[in-house]
Amino acid sequence: MTATTVDRFDGHIAGLGTSAGLRVVVGHWHSSPLGTFADVMAERPDGHRLLLAPTPAVAAFVSATYTFDEVRVVPVHAVVDGPRWTVRAGPLEATFRTGRRPALGLLLAAVPTRIATSIPWVSAIDVVASRVLPGVRTRGSAGGGREEFYCARDMHCVTTADVRWDGADQGTLTSVDPPVRFGFGSTPPGPSVVRVTTLIRTRG
Repeated sequence: MTATTVDRFDGHIAGLGTSAGLRVVVGHWHSSPLGTFADVMAERPDGHRLLLAPTPAVAAFVSATYTFDEVRVVPVHAVVDGPRWTVRAGPLEATFRTGRRPALGLLLAAVPTRIATSIPWVSAIDVVASRVLPGVRTRGSAGGGREEFYCARDMHCVTTADVRWDGADQGTLTSVDPPVRFGFGSTPPGPSVVRVTTLIRTRG
């Protein structure tokens, strides 16, 4: 019999774009098999995909689940103070603020946790999610024998951002366009912070 394990990550995912073409996804995980940590996935304007991970263990797990052109192990700090996020990771320096819940955030917050974090529910709404938010998927696989389920539980818009890469100002806040290409789906096009439970199912 083939053994199946399910790893659960609880936290928030922030996704935003800049007018310079840099797109950034920050994971801020409060509970996971790897402990509490933050990581950064960035796609540069030239399409180069980079993972910034705080430990070799995080780097190994994330790079086995997603696809990158480069992986760096660097100190990653994400501090959340109410609506204000401050992120420092290798070449990235970012400060941004969240604002109101959009209509989708209100809908997500209304779904009971037991339902919102169930694999059958996430599987059922995958088609709807991809039509409502182009590029977004709630279920899929980037390979490596792992299947991923994104259980979105709340959402707030990102309203302002100051982003620098290697000290260079990345310009104004924009949508995540084109969608990032780390896995089978992107973050929502609009800059946002999503409260999420990610389930990663591994067979064998």
